[in-house]
Amino acid sequence: MDLNKYIGERIRYFRNKRGWTSEELANKLGTSRVTVTRYETGTRKTNQDVLFKLADVFNVSINEFFPNQGKPSNLVSVDNSGMHPVRIPILGNIACGEPILAEQNIEGYTTELFDEEPDGTLFALKCQGDSMEPKIPNGATVIVREQPTVEDDEIAAVLVDDNEEATLKRIKHIGNQVMLMPENQKYDPIILNKENPGRILGKVIKVSYDL
Repeated sequence: MDLNKYIGERIRYFRNKRGWTSEELANKLGTSRVTVTRYETGTRKTNQDVLFKLADVFNVSINEFFPNQGKPSNLVSVDNSGMHPVRIPILGNIACGEPILAEQNIEGYTTELFDEEPDGTLFALKCQGDSMEPKIPNGATVIVREQPTVEDDEIAAVLVDDNEEATLKRIKHIGNQVMLMPENQKYDPIILNKENPGRILGKVIKVSYDL
């Protein structure tokens, strides 16, 4: 059995069942109509991240995209792999260059896999800008565990400018000041103090992005 074609047929089935066009599904996935067509014809492989997005969009289990029998020997079921899929709310964009306004409304959800079940309250943020490259590229999704403090050299999501703008930086404590350090050397650090206050939203625990 050609697994890519089988998955493609399932994608087309769920899309048609909901009365969506290829373009409508593409918009929901954040991709192009041509890419959706390639998924459905099996000419483009649907990786794990795409399958989780599809399962979320169609509101079905990821197992619905696989045959019950005859699976390839190297295909590992998520449910039996020891991994922990977690559905996490996306709270908006976070700047990796110039800070942008923090958007606290949930824009959607992402499903991420963890080796161990994570603790605490998690949220996801989409990154914009290149100040954290190459560690975190533009367009990456970061998973943040909500906590008010982090250790030196850990990466945190921080609200600055009277809690109106958010940025993503590596933390460095110097006396009573906190320095927000970019990875990209063409950007200058941001200093938090009494004159320029800020608040740590949480610690970045995972980064995911498409190659």
